[in-house]
Amino acid sequence: MSESVLEFKNVSFSYQNDKNQRIAMIEGLNLQIHDGEFVSIIGPSGSGKSTIFRLITGLEQPGEGGIFLNGKQTDNRLGIVGYMPQQDLLMPWRTIMENAVLPLEIKGVKNAAAEAQVRVLLKDFGLNGVENKLPGDLSGGMKQRVSFLRTVLSGSNILLLDEPFSALDAITRLSMQEWLLEQWEKRQKTILFITHDVDEALFLSDRIFVLQQHPISTLQVVEVPLERPRSVRDLSRAEVVQLKEHLIDQLRSRMKA
Repeated sequence: MSESVLEFKNVSFSYQNDKNQRIAMIEGLNLQIHDGEFVSIIGPSGSGKSTIFRLITGLEQPGEGGIFLNGKQTDNRLGIVGYMPQQDLLMPWRTIMENAVLPLEIKGVKNAAAEAQVRVLLKDFGLNGVENKLPGDLSGGMKQRVSFLRTVLSGSNILLLDEPFSALDAITRLSMQEWLLEQWEKRQKTILFITHDVDEALFLSDRIFVLQQHPISTLQVVEVPLERPRSVRDLSRAEVVQLKEHLIDQLRSRMKA
């Protein structure tokens, strides 16, 4: 087994509601994600998926326990991991190049050097020839490619993707899933991916974390029974269809609880 690059050790987290009550979201959670893994998190709305991401990125701090990045307990995690939100958050007044270099600008990289780094990646990201266009000139899928490029340029080996394809139409979404797998395999990053789509989780992932409890104290961990490389046609295999039905039943039971 490869080394752990992200680990929760006995992590607990609660928040204060508008009635001054403490609401526990996570209690004594342990998890490990290994170098180069693609792991998806699924669960109903409000189950704590985004809370886990906020803890990893450092936007929230655990009340108890420790969060380890690349083997080291890290309290100040802001800017250490790459994060891609649901919305592309591109600045409409900046060109694609100017948007793409933003994480390098924040690090203090000079403009010419930052642009040189981006130009090397434009072809791989399907953005060659559009670097001088504005975001409003691009399709939804192209905007998400720019957003993922910015995430990669964070320089982190750990990338968090929060439902990045949820707003895309079905055909574009599938195309982006296939493209994302190509980029992941090429760049050898570790990806943690939030989705509501069980098919998407099965197609992309090595493992799936299912959020069922509230507060979260354990995760159900599902190994995806597909080799790599894989095709979307593999989702029609009998064992995968059976696993999909099982996961959907679990999510439905959680929603009724």
